[in-house]
Amino acid sequence: MAAPLTLLLILAVTIRAALFRSNLAELIAERVEVVSPITAWKRGKRGFDSGADPGLVTPLIIYLFHFVVDYAEITFMFRKQKFALEADRYPLDCLELIRSPKEMYYIPLKVAMFYLLNPFTILSCVAKSTCGLNNAVVALFILSTIKGNALLSAIFLCLATYQSIYPLTLCAPAMLYLMQRQYIPVNFRRASFWWFIAQYLFMYLGSLFVLICLSFFLLGSWDYMPSVYGFILSVPDLTPNIGLFWYFFAEMFEHFRLFFLCVFQINVFFYTIPLSVKLKEHPVFLIFMQLAVISIFKSYPTVGDIALYMAFLPVWSHLHRFLRNIFLVSCVLLACSTLFPVLWHLWIYAGSANSNFYYAITLLFNVAQILLVSDYFYAFLRREHHLTYGLYLKRKDGSEATLVLK
Repeated sequence: MAAPLTLLLILAVTIRAALFRSNLAELIAERVEVVSPITAWKRGKRGFDSGADPGLVTPLIIYLFHFVVDYAEITFMFRKQKFALEADRYPLDCLELIRSPKEMYYIPLKVAMFYLLNPFTILSCVAKSTCGLNNAVVALFILSTIKGNALLSAIFLCLATYQSIYPLTLCAPAMLYLMQRQYIPVNFRRASFWWFIAQYLFMYLGSLFVLICLSFFLLGSWDYMPSVYGFILSVPDLTPNIGLFWYFFAEMFEHFRLFFLCVFQINVFFYTIPLSVKLKEHPVFLIFMQLAVISIFKSYPTVGDIALYMAFLPVWSHLHRFLRNIFLVSCVLLACSTLFPVLWHLWIYAGSANSNFYYAITLLFNVAQILLVSDYFYAFLRREHHLTYGLYLKRKDGSEATLVLK
């Protein structure tokens, strides 16, 4: 495992170094699909140079750049989990659905490959987008949670929330996973359930309080709050990107702006409750779903956000036999990724297109993401159903039955 991973890291660094030295670096840094107003290096550098005015960057990141001037993207791996086949727990015809230890062995390498060699990740790195730093913090949060360290999990989740409000929704899967590790049942009538939630929220909110106070101590004012978090929530900058907000609010009457702004923003948080109820026994898959929801519905998404949840796809490779639209969705995502710069050029430079063309591709790109995530959700639920009732369903008369999920 060490040798292939080392070669992968060398290849990833070589690709990034070559692009950094090429003439494409400046072009990539200007692409609206790769950087957003809150992750662009130019805007962050403005706060870094001034020191006093944070701009759209959180204060601690500004002071971090005073010590780390050269941007370095942090990569992550998933630790191989031990897996034991327990054939007596499942119907005999479901053994082919259970992953073997050999299949699990290569998951960390596949995850690292999907992240390091993903063109979206490479473009974000070359553009010097701070999205890579956000992804690193989220990855450390996931690693701490999987390792069962509640304190580090709460701290890294706090750091992710401090950078961008949306990772707040990852609090639910983290608590569910940690309770599962400590054999605490999800039962509202059990005191242990509420005691653990109180402990985790205390660590999380306490860490967040310390970060906010430290930011005030460094800057001497609360001006960073509206300029960072107010900017994310109020969406004042309608620069085109791959999200759903910019075109809609550019055409919106100011009288209705607040109402629809709340409707759009609540999407990220609304799905947390039903997904947590449905996937309370599978918190790792819930983390994957929440990361996908965040990357689709956040106000200023970039391709770097998409690369983070796509790195999870090798973990769910055993669901491929149940996926229904994977080929179509893959083709749509590839086509949209290719058409983004083409339609941008036709709109901004050639003048032969307009914003409707670019937003149409944006809508199609996000619909493809929704179909991808929904397909994996369907495949996951179907596999769980087969593990309970058997792979080959039979009617009472012995004939083959068809499974229909409603």
